[in-house]
Amino acid sequence: MTQRPNAVLFDLDGTLLDTAPDFHWVINQLLEAEGKPAVTYDFLRGHVSNGARAMVCAAFEITPEHDAFPELHQKMLTGYLEHLDVDTVPFKGISDLLNWLDELQVPWGVVTNKPELYTLPVMRGLNLLERAATIICPDHVTERKPHPEPLLLACQQIGCATENVWYVGDHIRDIECGRRAGMTTIGALYGYIDQDTDTRSWQADHYVECASEIMPLLKSIYTA
Repeated sequence: MTQRPNAVLFDLDGTLLDTAPDFHWVINQLLEAEGKPAVTYDFLRGHVSNGARAMVCAAFEITPEHDAFPELHQKMLTGYLEHLDVDTVPFKGISDLLNWLDELQVPWGVVTNKPELYTLPVMRGLNLLERAATIICPDHVTERKPHPEPLLLACQQIGCATENVWYVGDHIRDIECGRRAGMTTIGALYGYIDQDTDTRSWQADHYVECASEIMPLLKSIYTA
């Protein structure tokens, strides 16, 4: 029988929040400034979960070893810091889910590879910062996901055993991290996933096609 969660943790970009619209705007502003053609939203969306470096490389068709990469990367980060919560919103169903968890007094939090410099402002801008029981960024650990250290630290801060915590993510690194930490995992198939990705190879405990399916899944466990 599946263990009822005592806490729920989320990846940030592509899982809790739909941040791609702001990334798309920033990247296209940078491309325009460099005299390059814009990229489509769908093109960029598939690269968001791999981080700023991957987005710059994909948009400019370069590698991190390219002479122009360091400056472009820094310009992208600077632009994003000024435009990180303009069009970013929780995925449909997330707000209801968080309200429900709050009503049940089930702590929830964020474990992300997004640096604190960007994570905290975007959470604050959406009035989620004070509600989260824990927010773990790369700044707080020595190892990033898929290493389990970030999730273990989150559980320590919440005061929950890992086997009683569920983790939701839209990338194989999230599911691997959750499995290595001994958690129940949910694969967020609505996230920023390349169309060629075999998501079933992630071996998540559960999968959801949209964020609004998470609450019914959890309710089925709580009422079982």
